[in-house]
Amino acid sequence: MPIFLLNTFGSASIGVFSLVTDDLAVVPKPIPETQARKVETWLGVKVIRANIGGSILVGSLARANSNGMILPHFITHQEMEILKSSSDINLKVMETRRTAYGNLVLANDHGALADPRLGKPEIEAIEDTLGVVVVQGEIAGLPYVGSLATATNKGVFVHPMATENEQKMLRDVLKVNIGIGTVNCGIPYVGTGLLGNSQAAMVGSLTTGPELFMIGEALNVVD
Repeated sequence: MPIFLLNTFGSASIGVFSLVTDDLAVVPKPIPETQARKVETWLGVKVIRANIGGSILVGSLARANSNGMILPHFITHQEMEILKSSSDINLKVMETRRTAYGNLVLANDHGALADPRLGKPEIEAIEDTLGVVVVQGEIAGLPYVGSLATATNKGVFVHPMATENEQKMLRDVLKVNIGIGTVNCGIPYVGTGLLGNSQAAMVGSLTTGPELFMIGEALNVVD
């Protein structure tokens, strides 16, 4: 179960553009067919090509696990139809002023960590949709937890400044091993440059050898 290097639209910030679960990947519509096929083969998932509200920043705007997907209020009817016809998971449009749920929520199939600024109705909606308990907290003292880590059902790779208490919270909530480090030659916002599931991981092409080693150890995707 290896780690693959990838760029999207010439950018190493691949986590901004796509989201991945054990069953599917949602990638922006303009992604070349050759890249969509690579994602499908590498991760062993069904690839859905769809924008969100016309935006290619799918990974920043939505969060998903094997049970459901959280989406911002400005997703179009046509885009929702694409997602509905291509998957059988719960789809929830969050009718709030917040939009970047990929940055606000970190989740796997065991649990979720959410931005502490989210209100109770939002947390309940996320729990119902993803089918997991949601705990609110920070990583490295910052609230946008989805951009600060990447979680799979086998491990979590986290911002290098995550405290011991935050790491313990992540282990308790997501019920997997924790590793800390950076991506793309020193970027601490791990979620912006790393995607993965139980099969494999993909990381931005600027990621160094030592970073790849730490990612493999954390996500348990080493050969």
